[in-house]
Amino acid sequence: MSDLTPERLTAVLELAREVKQRPDDYSTALAGRSIGLFFAKQSLRTWVACDIAAIQLGAHPLSIRDDNTGMGTRETPGDVGRVLERYLDLLALRVHRHSDLVEIANHVQMPLVNLLSDEEHPCQALADLQTVAEVRPLSRTTITYLGDGNNVCHSLMLAAAMSGARMHIAGPPGYEPDPELVEVARKYGEVTLFTDPEEAVVGSDVVYTDVWASMGQESEAELRRRHFEPYRVTLELFERAGHEAMFMHCLPAHRGEEVVDAVMDHPRSLVFDQAENRLHSFKSLLLTLL
Repeated sequence: MSDLTPERLTAVLELAREVKQRPDDYSTALAGRSIGLFFAKQSLRTWVACDIAAIQLGAHPLSIRDDNTGMGTRETPGDVGRVLERYLDLLALRVHRHSDLVEIANHVQMPLVNLLSDEEHPCQALADLQTVAEVRPLSRTTITYLGDGNNVCHSLMLAAAMSGARMHIAGPPGYEPDPELVEVARKYGEVTLFTDPEEAVVGSDVVYTDVWASMGQESEAELRRRHFEPYRVTLELFERAGHEAMFMHCLPAHRGEEVVDAVMDHPRSLVFDQAENRLHSFKSLLLTLL
């Protein structure tokens, strides 16, 4: 996320709004371009949104499966990147190891997009901010994230701080966000860490959560469930945020674990608006980079 400046982040969000309102104006903007979409992990929203975004801009998307490339086993990430650069105008990747993205970046000149790694999920954060900006000014918004200080938390924290929003993060000891990334975010704006979820949500405009055990952490699921139980977004906890607060979740959701149905399906839930905006924000990102 911090590869963008605050000014460029603002521009990407403004373009996302414009693309969503006037999609036909951009239907041939990337005609003749080739977009590689590499997936080493499962995907629904990212895969479909990115594929359709490229098509609706006139580009040709190519989905590349990890088991067809053997990246990291059959070939090094650097070699894979150098080969794909000869065919593609942009490469977007969902990977297990953020270090693979860094290695590819060190060997290619084409734009690279992180579609999710163990460190960040910046495209999700773009869609999140676009969704909030549709209903209120970002600079007057307090976003409270409850749960694991994971990749989603990292990118949302950075993006919120860069956009002028205030960020609250509440989770159990030992599951805090990366302290180095917290310090980066605090160079841009206000980030406050909590352990008490009830204290964190008071006065919040947005309450946000994610699954307690992400892909690859299934063996920790029972331990994490015990640690994160107090951070479940119940209707009572959500209502402590205020009568105008909105709920957000990056999906997929484990209903009944990190959030109850009454909040997921609440009239002020923006969950499926977020999912839709993965399409529009990725269009904006493609247009900006290409």
